[in-house]
Amino acid sequence: MKPQLILAPSMLSADFRNLGEEIKAVEKGGAPYLHIDVMDGIFVPSISFGMPVIKSIRSATKMVFDVHLMIVDPIRYISEFAASGADLITFHLEAAEDPGAVIDEIRKCGCKVGISIKPKTPFEDVIPYMDKVDMLLIMTVEPGFGGQKMMPETLEKVRAARQYITEKGLQTDLQVDGGVKYDNIHLPLEAGANIFVAGSAVFGPDTLGETKRFNEYLASKQNA
Repeated sequence: MKPQLILAPSMLSADFRNLGEEIKAVEKGGAPYLHIDVMDGIFVPSISFGMPVIKSIRSATKMVFDVHLMIVDPIRYISEFAASGADLITFHLEAAEDPGAVIDEIRKCGCKVGISIKPKTPFEDVIPYMDKVDMLLIMTVEPGFGGQKMMPETLEKVRAARQYITEKGLQTDLQVDGGVKYDNIHLPLEAGANIFVAGSAVFGPDTLGETKRFNEYLASKQNA
């Protein structure tokens, strides 16, 4: 069975003066997920937003809140992110002292589990956890900043992950995050990804139109 192809617009690129309208636009455009980057200024250089922002927008949409934790020692905050409205919580393998314990904590809080690896982390490092998570997120840029160009060498890792998922008969989703544009989304798609985080390529002067354009493309590939 072909995995569902999903667009996950990254809220980090939205216009925060009109955040509610921006969220409505991507939902109306057909995006099932809203990707929410949480950065602590330690694991990555930038600082973004946390639980209060997530909680404040939860009632504005029925989209899946795809919360990507780029923070050190993520287990400390899992219950609070879950209580704020996260549906799927992704943490970084590199940031967790005991990844298995983080996975268990996310499950205990009733959320789906994602695990992420940075561009220089080998896919082999995450294999012990692949049958325990719902999603693997492969960063296709160094995490922490929007607007970067996709690193083509990361696509080999996407291919390796898809091959592993297929060979083991897993139902694990495979997400890519970083530098995804309309004119290059075919590259991670062909490599085997099925969830695509896009920020500045979606949010902008025509957020609704760009969301529809991405979703029409993914629908055409889903039905091919």
